[in-house]
Amino acid sequence: MDRIRTRLLRCFAAVFQGLSEKELEGASLGQVEGWDSVATITLLSLVEEEFGVEFEPQDLERQTSFARILEHLDTKGIA
Repeated sequence: MDRIRTRLLRCFAAVFQGLSEKELEGASLGQVEGWDSVATITLLSLVEEEFGVEFEPQDLERQTSFARILEHLDTKGIA
């Protein structure tokens, strides 16, 4: 799980530059300045590319934090 967390942190850091690792791990929609619809699409595109997964349309609205995306990857069996 640490490897997945590290890879996900890189995706978040690419979108939300200037935040510390702790801030990225606690990041959520509404809390992070600049997290808007464009940032969401950019972030999820990076995650899809990094992990070789595809978010289903019904899953998109739930991907609103680092923790939720990490949980989603875990449920997909990403290792």
